[in-house]
Amino acid sequence: MNTDRRTLARRERSALVATMRATGPEAPTLCEGWTTRDLAAHLVVREFRPDAAAGVVVPAFAARLEELRLREAERPWAELLEKIDGGAPWYSPLKYADRVANAAEYLVHHEDVRRAGGEWTARAFDIEDLDRVWSLGTTFAKTSLRRVAARVELRTPPEIRLTKPGAVSTGAALAPLVSITAPPVELLLWAFGRTAVDVDISGAQQGIDAVHAVSRGL
Repeated sequence: MNTDRRTLARRERSALVATMRATGPEAPTLCEGWTTRDLAAHLVVREFRPDAAAGVVVPAFAARLEELRLREAERPWAELLEKIDGGAPWYSPLKYADRVANAAEYLVHHEDVRRAGGEWTARAFDIEDLDRVWSLGTTFAKTSLRRVAARVELRTPPEIRLTKPGAVSTGAALAPLVSITAPPVELLLWAFGRTAVDVDISGAQQGIDAVHAVSRGL
């Protein structure tokens, strides 16, 4: 492991800020109804207002979260980007769990901006990053698929050789078999509910239908 470089979470944070700076505050994203300004405001509230960030997963707090997000969206664009780039403040749990909590968050949202225009190319990552992303992607995918009426095998394409196992199974053991084949980044995006992804789903049609019916994302 290269201990001299920044974490994947930190690098994706910086890359997202650079991409947002290049696209501007009114660019589209893959987050339905959100521009880059909306997305930036969401990221600021998530890190700077831990008292409201629970609204991401707890419906009772969702209204408060949205109220704060709309308020943050009124900030000057450069100020929003500066707050994101600086990272979470000392009082936020995300300050101390950056590597664990933010790698997927910032990679996915970076791709939300990169791919929103309809034309995109996959980025190259080294094997250490791919191992990390595959672990994140399979974890989130297995969470979404835990009750699916299919036996699902998550696989990387043969040209991608990870140092960790490139195949993971989940779902009902005796149900129809389905294979989801995708590079690590594409699987992570698919697990987060994105559709602008390069993912191949094959196998028994009954199982494929069951996979497509699953609600993905957070």
